[in-house]
Amino acid sequence: MNPRFSPTIRQLRAFVAVYQLRKLGAAAQKLFVTQSAVSMLIRQLEEGLGTRLFDRTTRSLQPTAAAEEMLAMAACILRDVDALTTGFRELGTLERGRVCVAITPTLAGFLMPEAVRRFGVEHPQVRLVIDDCAPDQFVARVLGEQADFGIGTPERPGAEVDTQTLLRDHLAVVCRADHPLAARRTVRWADLAGQPLITVRPGYGIRPLIDATAGRAGVALEVLNEVSFLSTALWMTSSGMGPSLMPSAYARAAGDPSLVVRPLSAPRVSRDVMVVTKRGRSLSAAARSFVDTLARTLQPAQAQPK
Repeated sequence: MNPRFSPTIRQLRAFVAVYQLRKLGAAAQKLFVTQSAVSMLIRQLEEGLGTRLFDRTTRSLQPTAAAEEMLAMAACILRDVDALTTGFRELGTLERGRVCVAITPTLAGFLMPEAVRRFGVEHPQVRLVIDDCAPDQFVARVLGEQADFGIGTPERPGAEVDTQTLLRDHLAVVCRADHPLAARRTVRWADLAGQPLITVRPGYGIRPLIDATAGRAGVALEVLNEVSFLSTALWMTSSGMGPSLMPSAYARAAGDPSLVVRPLSAPRVSRDVMVVTKRGRSLSAAARSFVDTLARTLQPAQAQPK
């Protein structure tokens, strides 16, 4: 026996087929190869193992004692290989799998429902896990590989992540239709001076961006109500408690007919929603498919006037 010899999968398949059928021609037909190819594979296997596996007769091949001993191990190896192949094929064709997405509750509320419904219909065997987390946590979930990818707007992406724009957006002011700001086609940051405003609490979500932009514009914002959730800001604005500052996509998705959404300009501040992945880590077929589904569901929203 050659101590460096390792049987190949093709040799093991030929061996099992010949053992079961006892004829080279029948084994070749089963394996969709030529009879000479099966004969060569068996000969290579015997030479490598240093033992005869079949006694040749005029009509058939009879397994030797070595073949009887080898059969169980060969069959086990082939079952494992077939299971591995089937498993990867199922993952690739989305017959099974798991996708974990890190996303804030605010974004999830208006981005995810339709995408999740579509994905569930198209790929019912794939398990979708939503990891709802705070805005300052979703990048950490991606870097720690607790989630396959995140959806949001990282404040400082850094070199450890890659981003792909999913939805182009910007900061806006939301007010009631009867508010003076509603009559303006666009609203400048300077126009917010003296207005009683509503937005998220300091250091949370978009607040650092709002404060930094107002500072660059030379405007002292009068934030009278600070909230943890943009949904709270919307109903407060709808109730007449003052305009609120937030990403325009969220405000438009709420669909409140009593509210007007006006882009903030001078400067205009992008607030794009992105797919965030750990650099150097590839997405699975299931994860890529969900990103594609999400992008398709967002196309109508992306086409809306800003």
